[in-house]
Order: sequence, then C-alpha cells, then structure tokens
Amino acid sequence: MIIVDGIEIDQQVVDARFACDLSQCKGACCTLHGGSGAPLLDEELNEIAKALPLVEKYLSVEHKEEIKKSGYAEKIGDHFSTVCYDHRACVFVYYDDGTAHCTFEKAFLAGELSWRKPLSCHLFPVRVSADPSVRLRFEYISECSAALDRGKSQNTPLPVFLRDALTRLYGKEWYHRFLDLSKEV
Repeated sequence: MIIVDGIEIDQQVVDARFACDLSQCKGACCTLHGGSGAPLLDEELNEIAKALPLVEKYLSVEHKEEIKKSGYAEKIGDHFSTVCYDHRACVFVYYDDGTAHCTFEKAFLAGELSWRKPLSCHLFPVRVSADPSVRLRFEYISECSAALDRGKSQNTPLPVFLRDALTRLYGKEWYHRFLDLSKEV
C-alpha cells in the first residue's frame, strides 16, 4: 500500500494492468446483477437532474418508464446509487449492438454535457472506501478478465488507464505524486 496526501492506495491498484475491452465484456460493469446501481456522491444527484432532459433521447422506452416509476436514484443506507432496470442495468444505460454504454458519457463526448458520468463509474474498477480512512481499492469482477488480459498485453498500468478519473477526483498534482510514488514501489 502507498499513501498520497492521506489517501491510501492498495498495492493491487498500483500493480494491476488494465484496459477495458468492451468487445469482450459488453459493458458488464453497467449491467451487474443485483439491483444496486452506480454509487453516487450527494452532489451528483443535482448533476443527474440537470442532465436527464439531455440524455433521455438516448434511453430505451423501458428505461424511461423505470425512471418515471422509480426515479433515477435510490438511497441505500447513507448513500445513493442509480436505479437499475430489471435488477441489472443502470437506468442510464443504452445498448449499441448488444454492448451497454452510458448515456451521460455519450452526451459528454457529443459536447452536450460538461459532466461526464458518476465518479464511481469513471473510476471503475477502482472503488473509494472511506471507513475508517479514505482508501482506493481494486474491485475485481470476472467480467473484467479480458480488460486485465488486454492491460497486460498492452502494458497499461491501471493508474495510467484511470488518469482522467483520478485527476478528476484529486487533481493533477495529486495524480503526478501518485505516479511518482507508485514507480518507487
């Protein structure tokens, strides 16, 4: 484990090689069985509310109906997460040729939104735990095995793959300190 400005980073985050391979996983991280969607920060609820009118055009009829019926976020314990359709797909998923994609990211990449997507989605497969201290940990799901293989074959360190997300979370200076420290380990 390394520590950067009080943030603990599990060694697996430092050591893993990772590069998403949507052709293999089909966006499985957005459609995990269990009914609990993407963890949300409280301030992201406002971002979603503002973005909803812009991303609705990308949603299926079923997902629009689920949002009308259940809303787009639910409180689980002390935290919020996105609502899921059929206990699987996040309600903000759209499908292209059988692969799940994020409507927020689609609108962001099209220049329609300045907010990319929930931070927990942007950081995946890294999760932020805050009990008792803030810690970044790797969350393995079997559906990401192709991403691990691809990361190894391309020699893409997980921190490099997550550069934009980690910079979004902690800033450029923190990210560069993290890279420097991870090279020393």
